[in-house]
Amino acid sequence: MHVHAAQPGKGATRTTLVLRISMAATLAYVVVTFVAGLRAHSLALLSESGHNVSDFLALLLSFVAVYFQSRPADHARTFGYQRAGVIAAFINAATLIAISLLIALEAVHRLSSPVMVQPKTMMIVAAAGVVMNGVIAALLWGVARDVNLRSAFLHMAGDTLSTAAVIAGGVGIMLTGRNWIDPVLSLLIAAFIFWSSIGIVRETLNILLEGTPRGLSLHKIRSVMQAVEGVVNVHDLHVWCLGSSTRALACHVTIADIPPSESVCILAGLKDVLHGQFEINHTTIQFEHIGCEALEGCVTPPEAMAAGHVHHHGHAH
Repeated sequence: MHVHAAQPGKGATRTTLVLRISMAATLAYVVVTFVAGLRAHSLALLSESGHNVSDFLALLLSFVAVYFQSRPADHARTFGYQRAGVIAAFINAATLIAISLLIALEAVHRLSSPVMVQPKTMMIVAAAGVVMNGVIAALLWGVARDVNLRSAFLHMAGDTLSTAAVIAGGVGIMLTGRNWIDPVLSLLIAAFIFWSSIGIVRETLNILLEGTPRGLSLHKIRSVMQAVEGVVNVHDLHVWCLGSSTRALACHVTIADIPPSESVCILAGLKDVLHGQFEINHTTIQFEHIGCEALEGCVTPPEAMAAGHVHHHGHAH
């Protein structure tokens, strides 16, 4: 068994620092927007406060996930904790969807029962939010290499845009005196949050359900592998993601009846094409010289083993 330890490096240290700074700034802004929203009677600001609470939790989850992902693999977790970040991203996105629905419901209620809004307070607090969220989003963009940190970046980028929209709403209310602009703005913010979160949920669910990685075609992978010299057939092919950026493959490959020592070149060729064309580096390839009756999910029958049906296993890490 091969156990690969994931050692935390400078990248992980920098990511942790960025997340610490982002959490502290976000928590401070949550308090400011909540108090200002109550004083200004602005649903848009209160929506921003609620959204920023979810951002703080998102950053906290990402921080915890980065810690777990840096832990080495062991005999209990042979793949390490690569999916910790995927789980955090899923929770983040699912929480955002719930918050967007709550914001939308409250906005609809406000449309039927308008509330006087203080646009100046909205604009001042939102301006500070644009600066803070923009800086945090820029910092996260520099370290967003997986779906976990991308979900955190998405939170902050979305906040930057929605907070800028609050400023625009404040200007609109000052110029027209129409308080319905505030709940309409909240509906637009909720729609943006919902739309941007759906993509993260779909991607993380695909990873957790061990679906084929996005952008890969099993048909193309099989064709490329079967083009390698010495390969007769590729079947029982499975491709999935161990984490958000590590792809794995397992399959059966039919070759001629040759000694295992002579199949090394075939295995090397398969490893090269899988790495070079599909960025698949963790592979388990089972060689056999008698075709399986059931090409998908095949299991070597005992009588075939007795007749000399030998499987050679090639592992590429």
